[in-house]
Amino acid sequence: MKTNEKKVTLIIGGMTCASCVGRVEKVLKKVPGVKEASVNLSTEKATVTYHSTEAQPDTLIKAVIQSGYEASLYIDELQQEDSSHLKKEFLRIIFSIILTVPLALPMILTPFGIELMLIPWIQFLLVLPIQFYIGFNFYVSAWKALRAGTGNMELLVVIGTTSAFGLSTYLMMKHWDSHYHGHLYFESSAMVLTLVRLGKFFEKKAKFQTTASIRSLQELAPEKAILIEENNQETEVHIKDLSLDDVVLIRPGERIPVDGIIIKGSTQVDEALITGESLPVFKGIKDKVIGASINGDGVINVRVTALGTETTLSRIIRMVEDAQSVKAPIQRIVDKVSSYFVPIVLLISLLTLFFTFTFSGSWEKAIIHAVSVLVIACPCALGLATPTAIMVGTGIAAKYGILIKDAAALEISHRISCVVFDKTGTLTEGRPSIGTIYSQEMSQESFLQLFGSILHGSEHPLAKTVRKELEIKSIKFLESDNNLALPGKGFQSEINGQKFIIGSKKILKELGISPIKESLHYEEEGETVSYLIDQSSNSMLGFISFRDQIKPHSKQTIDRLKSMGIRTIMLTGDSNGTAKKVANEINVDEFRAEVSPEEKSQIIIELRNRGEIISMVGDGINDAPALSSADVSMAMSTGTDVAMSTAGITIMRGDPLLVADAISISQKTYQKIKQNLFWAFIYNIAGIPLAAFGLLGPVVAGGSMALSSISVITNALFLKNWRPWREKIT
Repeated sequence: MKTNEKKVTLIIGGMTCASCVGRVEKVLKKVPGVKEASVNLSTEKATVTYHSTEAQPDTLIKAVIQSGYEASLYIDELQQEDSSHLKKEFLRIIFSIILTVPLALPMILTPFGIELMLIPWIQFLLVLPIQFYIGFNFYVSAWKALRAGTGNMELLVVIGTTSAFGLSTYLMMKHWDSHYHGHLYFESSAMVLTLVRLGKFFEKKAKFQTTASIRSLQELAPEKAILIEENNQETEVHIKDLSLDDVVLIRPGERIPVDGIIIKGSTQVDEALITGESLPVFKGIKDKVIGASINGDGVINVRVTALGTETTLSRIIRMVEDAQSVKAPIQRIVDKVSSYFVPIVLLISLLTLFFTFTFSGSWEKAIIHAVSVLVIACPCALGLATPTAIMVGTGIAAKYGILIKDAAALEISHRISCVVFDKTGTLTEGRPSIGTIYSQEMSQESFLQLFGSILHGSEHPLAKTVRKELEIKSIKFLESDNNLALPGKGFQSEINGQKFIIGSKKILKELGISPIKESLHYEEEGETVSYLIDQSSNSMLGFISFRDQIKPHSKQTIDRLKSMGIRTIMLTGDSNGTAKKVANEINVDEFRAEVSPEEKSQIIIELRNRGEIISMVGDGINDAPALSSADVSMAMSTGTDVAMSTAGITIMRGDPLLVADAISISQKTYQKIKQNLFWAFIYNIAGIPLAAFGLLGPVVAGGSMALSSISVITNALFLKNWRPWREKIT
């Protein structure tokens, strides 16, 4: 995002269908300075990207309000939905049902030869509060739509029920003195409004359930912490009163209040609700802890490293919310269809009115047929089909440690044909240990000191391993200058005016230096060899070999992806011997060794040009170019922030099995989207012709319309039954 571009989230009120979504998006995009606007019916939020020099949130809110909807600024991720509005709505529904039953009962009993028809004026009194109290919101929304020059679901309901109510009132008044005994349609109006309102209630309740994952995450955040002050005094404070580098005390069984680093003590930490890892993880001094995870059996002191919106929990919530608010590509097509839907339905209703009267000569019959068309055609289910499935899919994925940053990644993932893995930290532990230290000219201790001092400025896993070894052996670092990373090759540094390079066999080839014969043996054994080169004499001083264990589930991951029909490739900057041993052990389809970050990216592009849908999985800074080149990028949260910010999906723990699970939940979600669109369209495709020919009355039409929305949301909620593969087999 450019520096003068900002993103804001607005809460939108008054939306009821896909037509409303289209209207709000159109209004927001017309505001000068707005680059992109995406509105989500399920979350009732709008995400707007705008140029801060031309537009402001107040301008956006004003534009939405002027278009007939409600709008307010979404302050932060801790805003929570209140279920009290559902209780109030439920009471209104009960009131409406009580008034509707006396009207509907005679209609139900008539086929059985039981005549209990109420006298007209009693029917009128019963339907009056339903039409104008229960239906009041429909009238308000319909009026706003008309004023804005557009159509929505409420407009169809209002025209339909008002026509039925008006026709019945006209017949009642016309035959007032003669005690009219013909059929009135008050019960149709009452039942349609009650059913539609009931459908909207179930819809809101289901939407409330789809955001349960967000609310459960929000509820994890503790509100208070025990601050250890300078005099070692313990004081209970609110989280908001903490500052970076403060030290907090966490006792056994307590939820960790902040992100931080342990500076005293050790414990087992339950991170299940954050990372999806079911087993407690051991944490000691210098280990990171995540806020909202549960401390086990130890007392620990933690130095605060992140607060507020920068904590891991807040970032997780933000990522899930962003994924749910951004529109999936398929939803844009649905929204386009919906924008034409209401005008077409109104035209069909008018044609039904005209032709029915022409052929039957009865205005009464013509109006009822036209009303049925309007009621059955409400496009509410269309607007809910995609976002509800995405909301549930991203929510359940987050529960098991798969954070999906945007809806596009979720939608594309079901088509992945090839998964490309980085090796170190992705398929292997990424915590290498030193195997062999070799030097003919120096002692092992002096060689290790020089090696570690050169790598002092590097964040590469091998550099961290060497530095840790120096600390364990209490060997002091030498002062180094002009530290420079050589991407895909190694690291360059200067000590006491002398230039050194540490790198792989690739750098040896460039410098024309032959590798030491002894090093070849270790490469064949699958170890990674790093060579130390004196640039002044262009000679090799020795090498260190590193062992990196393959992750327990790497082979299972490859096997599972193959069973899903997905090809697997491993890319690494390591030597061919090291890569070959790992590749053979986990059984990947293809591997490429000694590749630079740029070459990784080029390989991804080449694969995409062949028509492959590529997912790249990595964890380091050097993986960022390849991650950005892939169709779907996945980053291990155990890696760097650069990798995670580039990736569309973040795996919250270092388990490669979650890569296959991410594809699985994508496939299930996309399947639900297609099923939802089927249900949304089938009711209209089947119902509109039946209603037009008088084979579907207003009451059945209203019930069908409500049922279509309920079907869509209920079908999406079945996604909550999804489980990761590892959980299924244990």
